[in-house]
Amino acid sequence: MPYRSTFPSDVNCRTQMHLAREGTISPEMERVAEREGLTAELIRDEVARGRMIIPSNVHHSALDPMAIGLKAGVKINANIGNSPTTSSLDEEVDKMRLSERWGADTVMDLSTGKGIVETRQAILDEASVPIGTVPIYEALERVKAIENLSADLLLDVIDGQARQGVDYMTIHAGVRLEHLPLCQNRVTGIVSRGGGILARWMVYHKTENPLFGCFDDVLDICREHDVSLSLGDGLRPGSIADASDAAQFAELRSLGELTKRAWQRDVQVMIEGPGHVPMDQLEMNVRKQQEICHEAPFYTLGPLVTDIAPGYDHITSAIGAAIVGWHGTSMLCYVTPKEHLGLPNAEDVKQGLIAYRIAAHAANLARGNSKAAQDDRELSKARFDFDWKRQFALSLDPETAQSMHDETLSDDYFKTAEFCSMCGPKYCPMHNFKDVDWGAVKAVVAERKRERLRA
Repeated sequence: MPYRSTFPSDVNCRTQMHLAREGTISPEMERVAEREGLTAELIRDEVARGRMIIPSNVHHSALDPMAIGLKAGVKINANIGNSPTTSSLDEEVDKMRLSERWGADTVMDLSTGKGIVETRQAILDEASVPIGTVPIYEALERVKAIENLSADLLLDVIDGQARQGVDYMTIHAGVRLEHLPLCQNRVTGIVSRGGGILARWMVYHKTENPLFGCFDDVLDICREHDVSLSLGDGLRPGSIADASDAAQFAELRSLGELTKRAWQRDVQVMIEGPGHVPMDQLEMNVRKQQEICHEAPFYTLGPLVTDIAPGYDHITSAIGAAIVGWHGTSMLCYVTPKEHLGLPNAEDVKQGLIAYRIAAHAANLARGNSKAAQDDRELSKARFDFDWKRQFALSLDPETAQSMHDETLSDDYFKTAEFCSMCGPKYCPMHNFKDVDWGAVKAVVAERKRERLRA
């Protein structure tokens, strides 16, 4: 295979990338091929070159394997997790179930505060989708202050989470000490929790990022358990004013270098991205990431295309998500209406996921995905046939679609009528279109043409 690892030893390596580079088609690759409608050989080759990942920790027994990459459909991640002030283990498990129900392809447990390990275990026991984490959150709970963090503690947490079954981890190893001055004049500074923690640690100790320093040890853990790395964008822009600045792209170059190091060890990688970016800069951001990070899958938070709509940022970000998905982003991290305001509840999770399923579907259509086009065609046919039940069944949120239709036509007779409450029977254009005598129309058009020729 052309992408064989350059690492001298394959001892303890259990990754999908390692298998792919050996020419093996794993059961996980077979399942992904089935789900994506692609050949298993194509899946293997994409994983081998690093352009696709299959997050699948060997200990996650409930997992139904999926893929993230350019050749796959655009995926969606849902963030859940308790905080030091809000939520409980049961609530977070319920959010995970709700995330799966409403179409999340992966779920990140971003729990902070107490009970992190127990919450994560309860989620892993039930989740059929890959589960991601940010290990530095748990590490911070074990010490009294950020300054007390150490490389050994971070590695201990990463190892523990890997053995527990976490499929992918956000590691902010690309935030370097030399990058911090580039953030000085930003409007919103550093908005990543992981990036902010590491920046404070580096400033206090006047030394390099501990995750960068122990990155080879992180790779050893990932190789043993097949943990995919989500290389975190700790310096992502948190406002439109800070988009596409020197700090963001300096970190991106570091992530490109870390990607090559991970691939040398057969560790799967995706790259996290911004953030807040205006629409005119979105395509450039995707193209730059693909170039600098060697086509490793891009995983973006939004991006939000404006800062002015707190309470509606599932909309401001879904706009950006659809555009970056079109241009090559492989996974979209949802944003809920509560973004910037508070911890999302179950309804916020649903609203965020529906907005992002729309964005991902729109991106798939723009990328020429035949299944997405067929789904649209089938729903449109049901709409034209006034087959309300089928139209509801084919929609992203059948319950909401049906309730909106029925609420203004309360009588059961009207719930199956060939019109809705917007136009009624007299003004319905599709109903009127069906009544057209197309033979007569064609005859009139033909006669008009003959009259013009005679004139």
